[in-house]
Amino acid sequence: MARPLAIAFTYAEFLASALLFVPVLGIARLSSRGDPTHRVAGHWLRNFGKLTARLTPLWDFSIEGDAPADIARRAYVVVCNHESNADPFLLSGLPWDMRWISKEELFKLPLFGTLMRLGGDIALRRGEAQSVREMLAECRATLERGLSVMIFPEGTRSRDGTLGEFKDGAFRLAIEAQVPLLPVALAGTRSCLPKGSGALGEARARARVLSPLDTRGLTVDDVATLRERARSQIRDAVSELRAQL
Repeated sequence: MARPLAIAFTYAEFLASALLFVPVLGIARLSSRGDPTHRVAGHWLRNFGKLTARLTPLWDFSIEGDAPADIARRAYVVVCNHESNADPFLLSGLPWDMRWISKEELFKLPLFGTLMRLGGDIALRRGEAQSVREMLAECRATLERGLSVMIFPEGTRSRDGTLGEFKDGAFRLAIEAQVPLLPVALAGTRSCLPKGSGALGEARARARVLSPLDTRGLTVDDVATLRERARSQIRDAVSELRAQL
């Protein structure tokens, strides 16, 4: 398929899929309104991400590595590097349910913001302490109910692909909740939707599930150590993935 035609098709299928999934997520949200984690609606939101990524001829996505055997019944704090707004479409292929933390601006987008709200993702106003506290409280409540949460610890997308410094929040959360930390690495999505550009691009991208890190017995004094262990795992895996691509 010629590239202009592929781009036009991709925009069309994104719109059609979003219109299809809004009522589906609405029904899922209503059917499980007694569940504050919104697991069922969130599951359908990831199905939307997987479907749209598979339908576009522009993107070739895949997932490597094994999910922890107990992740369906035990909560994890999942952390991943962040290359572009296409990352959630790639990471929707991860084979478990979780709630995502996303910047509040994304919840205001037409259709896609509606899907995120219905799917139960958690909004964060960056730079506002009260919003951070509310987000962390929602994350703790989600983990207590056995559902994992997904956080990009860099806090923003990388403009040039360089792995940024990780913020402490995800690692403090995992230690305080005494749940395992699960690092995930990705590479290749920066070409899908480059930061600062609204243009779609062609790309091969991969994500890799890495070894979980146990937090049992750790205290807040261990936040920096846990953070750097996860960052080191992700950094090495990103380098390997880029060499493959």
